[in-house]
Amino acid sequence: MPVNRRSGILLHPSSLPGRFGVGEFGPAAIEWLDFLAAAEQSVWQMLPLNPVGADGCPYQASSTLAGSPLYVSVERLRDEGLLTAADLADVPALPPDTVDYPAAGAVKADLLARAYAAFTPTADSEAFAREQAWWLDDYARYMTLRERHGGPWTSWPAPLARRDPDALARLDDTERDRLDYYRFEQYLFAAHFTAVRDHARRLGIELIGDVAMFAGTDSCETWAAPELFQLDAAGRPTAVAGFPPDEFSADGQVWGNALYRWELMAQDQYAWWVDRIRRMTQLYDMIRLDHFRGFLRYWAVPVGRPASAGGWRDGPGPSLFQAIRKELGEVVMLAEDLGPASAEVQQLRIDAGIPGMRLLQFAFAGDENQHLPHHYPTDCVAYTGTHDNDTTLGWWEESSADQRLRVERYLGGVPDGICRSMARAVFASVAELAVLPLQDVLELGPAARMNVPGQAEGSWRWRFRAEALTPGLEFRLRRLTETYGRDRRASTRRARGFTG
Repeated sequence: MPVNRRSGILLHPSSLPGRFGVGEFGPAAIEWLDFLAAAEQSVWQMLPLNPVGADGCPYQASSTLAGSPLYVSVERLRDEGLLTAADLADVPALPPDTVDYPAAGAVKADLLARAYAAFTPTADSEAFAREQAWWLDDYARYMTLRERHGGPWTSWPAPLARRDPDALARLDDTERDRLDYYRFEQYLFAAHFTAVRDHARRLGIELIGDVAMFAGTDSCETWAAPELFQLDAAGRPTAVAGFPPDEFSADGQVWGNALYRWELMAQDQYAWWVDRIRRMTQLYDMIRLDHFRGFLRYWAVPVGRPASAGGWRDGPGPSLFQAIRKELGEVVMLAEDLGPASAEVQQLRIDAGIPGMRLLQFAFAGDENQHLPHHYPTDCVAYTGTHDNDTTLGWWEESSADQRLRVERYLGGVPDGICRSMARAVFASVAELAVLPLQDVLELGPAARMNVPGQAEGSWRWRFRAEALTPGLEFRLRRLTETYGRDRRASTRRARGFTG
């Protein structure tokens, strides 16, 4: 069977340019897709799109199913008649190169309130509310209650915290307008995302979405179904997610997310996860599973203790993926299997038919390893780096002399600079899909790094300006893609997914 060779770019929508403080699913997203198509790219990979807090971390969301209102397009709202030129004239100047999440959130909240006041429900909005009611109703309740009582939800009045039916019925009656507002917000997100997704499909570009492994301890999910999480009778976590000390973090990491009660989820064939993945398939062509090793074993840290005090506990293993395939059929998934991964983890991935990831920045730290391109299988996704790594230029600047020597020996030198040489190696590999962070395409240094794991301050903020996407950049990326047979005209392509 012919190999389905293609390539794409990793860019979170928050990094798109625009005047409203954060990237949106509006004209800038359409222009970005047009650039990708002109450069012969076939994939746009993004991070989770769920609502975020003041630090912008997309892996600590208030809901695993809702979309962030930050991505609702102000310009689309104007074109739809829900905002006026006068509304937009009131918007303060916001930074063009970084995201100030509190400031951008305040601007967007004000504009969405104005749009809601001008909105009359339509057949489409009412159909959306009906079709998505299975998660949307609880999300609207959760957000309304958090607005009224603050957080966490365990501090709410007891009847609301424990979801007493009479208390919820009174909420539905007395707070109908606020509940409808949050449904409206999600309707706009869905409509604007769908317009972008449909444009991508017309261009032959697939979207890769990211499914965070864990839910937040204070989230709609833990409030709506506390029995599915490792919480005590008051809704407080008994242990939280993290990772043990390793070569990348001497102290380990305490992420603080809620942990699942996998044994209880298994009793109904993982219906919660099946529903979540079904929702993701409505949005994306491919789904990246974050922290894949956690499906085999996860690191549980007692509350208030350091990561080193944690221990491994068993995840669901293959039974989860069997349940997903049984209910949903063929779902194209990718596994984030970076870092130390045992043979058991790799076997779980292989048995589930899920391609893994290879990261060129990891290939030169010591002895030969799976991240050297001559070890790649075809059914993998090859990257120079990801959102959790420094940019390739930043990584190179911090590399030791010994590591640089290994890189230059392997790549045959770096005559065009490290970013272009690393990109060439990834694109030349046998991996079916090669992905570059936009920062590496732009050859940017450490100031453009998206995230430093475990460091909330300053992460998730990078944005690019529209003028960065020059004709010269488009030509260079297209030539690289065509040289290594990843352009759409040269490839023998299936409609979706990997050839296996």
